[in-house]
Amino acid sequence: MYNSILVTIINYQTPDLLKISFESFRNYYPNVQVLLIDNGSRDNSPEVINKLIEKFPSSTQTIFLEKNFYHGPAMHKAICITDKEYIFFLDSDTETKKGGFLEQMYEQMQNSKNTYAIGRQIIVNKRGFLSNKGTPILTPAYLMLRVNMYKLLPKFEHHGQPALKNFIAAHKKGYLLKSFPIEEFIEHNWRGTASRFGYGLGLKGKIDFVLNKLGI
Repeated sequence: MYNSILVTIINYQTPDLLKISFESFRNYYPNVQVLLIDNGSRDNSPEVINKLIEKFPSSTQTIFLEKNFYHGPAMHKAICITDKEYIFFLDSDTETKKGGFLEQMYEQMQNSKNTYAIGRQIIVNKRGFLSNKGTPILTPAYLMLRVNMYKLLPKFEHHGQPALKNFIAAHKKGYLLKSFPIEEFIEHNWRGTASRFGYGLGLKGKIDFVLNKLGI
């Protein structure tokens, strides 16, 4: 099972959070293959990452990107380079509290070949903001997806909800996005990176925010 999964954590200048995320995950999964991607950090993140992998050199890969491509495009890069059947994304601002979730998610994926992704379900509107009415998607903070299906869909993008267009297209193709109580296993410190550095969306992000407030 573990040979079929690549776990990916993306960091941008939050080495303190990354350390908690990586080490707490390793408490329960010391042998699962993990890819650490540094998104062009200009702080001491590379030093922290190199220190983190010393205990797990055979099961940890690293990629140091030359600039900040932002979260969605970095996720896309991870999917493009893996030869695994599944990829599990874990945000750098998470803390794993107990194990067993990878096994359960894998089993559910295996039992339903039409399931594209599994994780915590949320409802968002067309702009990606949380809403009572809209499209059910999965939060990218901790989700597992089937790599070969991803390659048939729009790629993850630089957005507040980087998987939004991808998941909308998945719905149209009839692929399943399965809900799983991952929050019972992993604590997520929402906006851990974004609260420090924002989303980097510029004017477009501001316009989307205003239009969402106006209900447009």
